[in-house]
Amino acid sequence: MGYVSFPASRKTDFTAIGRLCIDLNANEINRPMEETMTFTKYVGGSPANIAIGMSRLGMETAFIGKIANDQMGRFIYSYLERNGIDTSNVVTDDTGAVTGLAFTEIKSPTDCSILMYRDHVADLLLQAREVQEQLIEDSKVLLISGTALAQSPSREAVFQALTYAKKHGTVIVFDLDYRPYTWTSAEETAVYYNLAAEKCDIILGTREEFDMMETFDHNTQRSDQVTSQKWFDYSAKIVVIKHGKEGSIAYTREGLSHRADSYPARVVKTFGAGDSYAAGFLYGLMQNWTIERSMAYGSAAASIVISSHSCSDAMPTVEQVNDYIERCNRGEIIVS
Repeated sequence: MGYVSFPASRKTDFTAIGRLCIDLNANEINRPMEETMTFTKYVGGSPANIAIGMSRLGMETAFIGKIANDQMGRFIYSYLERNGIDTSNVVTDDTGAVTGLAFTEIKSPTDCSILMYRDHVADLLLQAREVQEQLIEDSKVLLISGTALAQSPSREAVFQALTYAKKHGTVIVFDLDYRPYTWTSAEETAVYYNLAAEKCDIILGTREEFDMMETFDHNTQRSDQVTSQKWFDYSAKIVVIKHGKEGSIAYTREGLSHRADSYPARVVKTFGAGDSYAAGFLYGLMQNWTIERSMAYGSAAASIVISSHSCSDAMPTVEQVNDYIERCNRGEIIVS
């Protein structure tokens, strides 16, 4: 415990910045998208899902982002409002930009893909001058995600938010959230990811995402220790590297590594797991739990979401996570 010190007496626990979009999840599962005729609409985008997850877990939550001036943008705004998320820094675009769409294909529980429509989207038009310093000063945590770094002016808005967070001692979390189709080259991606990561206290990503960040490094063995140590030389206190089915490992600057048990799930689809894991893990850290307990809590939250059709709608409450863990411990959730 105590690896990260969260500032006390701030009215907002958690603020996220970045992508707000629409998920259209296939209703006809176990078939390719070519044969899928109907989809269900949900709010999506990794930072949005994490913020919704934190709000469901009882945290005072806010969002910094930009939405389109259309029906989809208004749907996103009202959904955040209904979920108790402070939308005072959710800005409406006035240039005619559209809402990003993510169509999901669920061929099988383990074969899922996403078809993205990300041309001229409103979330990437957030400007640095539109980021409210007071909101970040009033927040214990600021979460950024990699997608918002992909284009200007969103890129500058994120770096301005990072500057405010550093100025006011707000804990910074970086969800790597690498989406290659938003970037123009591996070199551009690595440069901006690294510049952002230098400022962050907690970094969460897959081994493959960290490999992308090391385009200019010489970590040929793909060593987690080499990766994590690089960030401990900057601001990082905790680096979580996810290895798919083999689970996640959290490294701390004291040279320790932490693992936690995962929980079984009746998997419907794979996407959403990382977002719910992040919410559960960060919630645990903010309760001053051990890293292992926080990781286990994140794993349980992830199991709940991948057992559901949606991501945002399925983000669990504290009671639901606790109940899921108890049922797993009693052996009531068995995956054949």
